[in-house]
Formats: sequence, structure tokens, C-alpha cells
Amino acid sequence: MLLRHLRYLLAVADHGGFTRAAEALHVSQPTLSQQIRQLEETLGVALFDRTSRTVKATDAGEAYIECARRVLVELEAGKRALHDVKDLSRGNLRLAMTPTFMAYLVGPLVRDFAALYPGIHLQILELSMDDIEAGLADDSLDIAIAFTPVRHPDLECIPAFTETLGIMVGREHPLYDSSGVLTSSDLAQLDFALLAPDFITRLSIDEYFRQLGITPQVRIEVNSVSTLLEVVRHAPMATMLPEAIASEDRALRRLSVEHEAPQRGAALLRRRNNYHSAAAVAFMNLVLELNIPL
Repeated sequence: MLLRHLRYLLAVADHGGFTRAAEALHVSQPTLSQQIRQLEETLGVALFDRTSRTVKATDAGEAYIECARRVLVELEAGKRALHDVKDLSRGNLRLAMTPTFMAYLVGPLVRDFAALYPGIHLQILELSMDDIEAGLADDSLDIAIAFTPVRHPDLECIPAFTETLGIMVGREHPLYDSSGVLTSSDLAQLDFALLAPDFITRLSIDEYFRQLGITPQVRIEVNSVSTLLEVVRHAPMATMLPEAIASEDRALRRLSVEHEAPQRGAALLRRRNNYHSAAAVAFMNLVLELNIPL
């Protein structure tokens, strides 16, 4: 058995058939079929049911496919370990964050990391929690900053800091210069622009308003943090986002509210029991050592 057999096996499983898998692998379909037959003969079991219109894995095939995925992930990790440079003079780091962290955290972290380790090539991705968990599990990401808890059992959570949400407005809002403390009744009268319901941040916001017993007047919903910030900067709308986002540079001001603001845990996520490069460890230590004013 060769690694080629495992890669061919996963291609057929992922593409749902031999034709599309052969196209993705840039080999002929007869060649691919022959390689899978060789693997089946070596193992002594049928890995795919070829009697239906679509190619489906047998029970034995599904079990073996999951093992093959883990094997290839570990081999890729081993390959990175061989090329890892411990003095951090060169290397790569694949980093992901959820959207709200991108709005205020990525800049300072990248500034400090790049200053310390200019030879490290950074690949930074803005992803949803689902995509972050999937990327860490399949080893296409090295490390991520996201919310806790996580659902995937193969992921390790390292608590990093606590994030606090706050009500904020832009200069176009009549409350921008207000020094008063808002009550729940005041909040119920505001016009809000908020992130769309599929954002984890929005879930925290909705729960906050439920606890206050009010239904906010949501006039605008957007699926981008940067778009939401532009809306609030240029329209008399309030929003709710991490407090660290509100600053003079962004022309945003956090309003005082009589009720305690919601908080949530932020953590560094990485694949459990996996090889962690020197760059990933250095980034993790940088985040944990920072005094993030949240």
C-alpha cells in the first residue's frame, strides 16, 4: 500500500464518484479505478458500493476512510515539523479569527508579531466558528482566536481573555456627546443596526436584550463587521459590538448603560495532540502575554 492509494481513496469519497475524482487528481478514470481495486485487494474488503447510481462507501470503507484522513493529517504535520525552524528566522503560520476579532485585534497582534519575527510568513483568514473548527481539525489551520466553548473533541482551548460587548454610536447620532446612563427603556427606544442572526455575536446580543425584557428596534442587519461600522459611522444608528472597537479613531463612542454588559470568553484554539510549529507557539505566547484592554 502506498500513500497514493490513500489520496485516491479520499478523492473518490470526497467527490462522490470516480469520474470527478479522476478529474481532480489529473489521472484517467481507469487508472484511478485500478488503484482503488489494488487497495481493496490488499485489505481484503470492498471499500465502495458500485451497484448504485452514485458511488458510496461501504461500512468498512467509511471506517477506513476516517483512518486514512487521520493518517494524512499526521503525515502533513510531520512534514511541517521537518521544515520547522526553531529560531523563527523563517516559517509559516496559518491563523484564523472570527469577524469581530478582526475588527480590533488582528492589527495590534500582527504588528507585534511581525516586529518580533519578520521572517515568518502569515496567512490570516476571517472565518466563522464552524469553518475554524473544521480547518483546525483537518490541519489546514495552525491556530485560531475564537469563542469558547468548541464542539469538536479534537480541539484544544487555551483561555486568552474576556471580551465585553457594549452599546456604541457614531458622531451622527444625537447621543454621541451624551454622558448620561441609559436605562433599558432608553435602549428600547433606540434604532439599531446589528450583525445578522447567524453571527455568534448576535446570539449574545439577543440574549442580553431578552434578559433586559426588551425587544430592540433593529432597523438594519448586515453580514459584515466592517459594513456595520460604516453604517454606524454615517447614520444615526446604535449598535452592539466588542467595547474595544469603540474609539475616536473609528469615530465611535461607547455609551454608558445601567445594566451589566455581556461578556464572553475568547480562547486560542489548536488541534489537540498535534505538532505545533515554533511560529504557532510563539504566536500563542504573544497573545497570552499581551495585556489586552477589553
